[in-house]
Amino acid sequence: MNKYFGTDGFRGKVGTELTALHAFKIGRFLGHYLSENRAKDSNKPRVVIGKDTRLSSYALEYGIASGLTASGTDVFLMHVITTPGLTHLTLEDNFDLGIMITASHNPYYDNGIKIINSDGEKIDDSLASKIEEYLDSDERTYPLPFSAGSDIGKIESYLEGREKYVHHLTSLAGISLAGLKVGLDSANGAAFDLSRTIFDSLGAEVHCIGNTPDGININEGCGSTHIESLSRLVKEKELDVGFAFDGDGDRCIAVDKGGNIVDGDSIIYILAKRFLRQGLMKNKTVVTTVMSNGGLLKSLSNLGVHTEITKVGDRFVYERMQKTKSILGGEQSGHIIMKKFATTGDGLLTAITLSREICELGRPLGELKDGLIVYPQESISVSVNNKSIVINDEKLSALTERIKTELLPNGRLLIRESGTEPKIRIMVEAENENICESCISKILSLLKERGYING
Repeated sequence: MNKYFGTDGFRGKVGTELTALHAFKIGRFLGHYLSENRAKDSNKPRVVIGKDTRLSSYALEYGIASGLTASGTDVFLMHVITTPGLTHLTLEDNFDLGIMITASHNPYYDNGIKIINSDGEKIDDSLASKIEEYLDSDERTYPLPFSAGSDIGKIESYLEGREKYVHHLTSLAGISLAGLKVGLDSANGAAFDLSRTIFDSLGAEVHCIGNTPDGININEGCGSTHIESLSRLVKEKELDVGFAFDGDGDRCIAVDKGGNIVDGDSIIYILAKRFLRQGLMKNKTVVTTVMSNGGLLKSLSNLGVHTEITKVGDRFVYERMQKTKSILGGEQSGHIIMKKFATTGDGLLTAITLSREICELGRPLGELKDGLIVYPQESISVSVNNKSIVINDEKLSALTERIKTELLPNGRLLIRESGTEPKIRIMVEAENENICESCISKILSLLKERGYING
C-alpha cells in the first residue's frame, strides 16, 4: 500500500497532510520523469492542470505548475473544471499527463491531487511509488537537476479546453431536452457553471442550487452527499428530475419528481436496460462493487446480465471493465462509467443520459426503475482515530463474524476502511430495516467502548 496515494490520488488536510511543498515536489518529479522519458528530438512534455473550487486549490495548482516548469515541462491551466472534463481533454488533446486538484466529496479543508496518464486513466502504483520516494527525500539524497535557459517550461491558460468539453457533452446528448424541468445541485464545486451551461444549451428548464462557491462551502449541505437539498428543490418547484454532483463532478445521484433518491445502483439498472435495448451490451456484463445492493445483482440477473464485483473505488471498477470488456460499471455512490464515452465516472454525462432516457421513452425517472429489486440496506461512515487499528481489532472481528452468521442466509455485513478519509464504512443488508439498524448499533457501541470514535 502506498504511503500518500490512496484509491483516488494523494488526499489529506491542507497545510499538514498535504502542503504546497508536496505539490511543488510532485511537479518537480513528474516534470523530470516526463523529460527523461521523451524522445530527444521531441518537444517539451505537456501537462494540463484542473482544479475544483476549494480555497486551497490555488496554492496547490501553482505549486505543481512551478515544479513542472522548473523541470522542463509546459503547463496548461484549465482552472476550475470537473475531473471527467480534465480527463477527457488529457486524452483528446494528447497531453502527457493531466493533474486534477480536488478532494471530491470531502470538506473544504481537505484537498487532493489526482494524476491522469495519457490514456485518460489513473496512474499505476509503480509511478505513485516513485513519486512517494521523491517526496520522502531531500535534494541531498535525491537530487533532480533544474532546467535552464530555453529548456524551462512555460505556463499557459487553456480555457478553450472547457469549451471543447462542453461541446463534447452536448453532442453526446443527441436530442433537445425542451420541456424537461431539471434541478441541478453542483455542490458548490467544479460543475457549478458547467452544469447550467450544458442543460441550458440542451433546452431544459433549469433550476440550480449549490452553484455559488466561495472557496469553503464546497459539499457543505449540498451535492450528492446531501441529497435532501435537491429533493426539497424538486418538490417545491414541481420539477421532472434532479441531479446532484459531488465536488469534482464525477458522481451523480438523481432525484425523481417525487423527491425520491435514485442512487448509483438504480442508475446502473436503468442504463443497463437502455444499453440492452440499444444492442450495445454485447457481453451482457456489468461491473459493480461490494457496496452494491444485492437486489441489483438479482435484478440484473433477471435481465440476463452477469455482474462482476470489485473492491470499492472507480479505479477498480474501470480495471475490471477493461478485463471483461464491459461497457457499463459503477458504484452505489454515483460513480457511473460508460466506457463507450469516457474512461472515468462523469456526473454530467450520467445526468444527460438519464435525461435523454426520460425524454425518449416519455416516462418519468421513477418508472424507469421498474423491475429493480432493493433489499433493506443501511450504510454509515464513522470518523475514527486510526482506521488500521480499528479494522484489525480482535473484539470487532469477533463481533463482525457473529453478526455475519446471524444474518445468514439472506443478509450480509461489510466493514472497510475509507480510501479517501479517516473513516470506516459500515454496511448492513438484511431482511428488514430493524435488523440493519440493530446490527449497526451493536458495532457503534463497541467502537465507542473501545474509544475509537472521533468527536
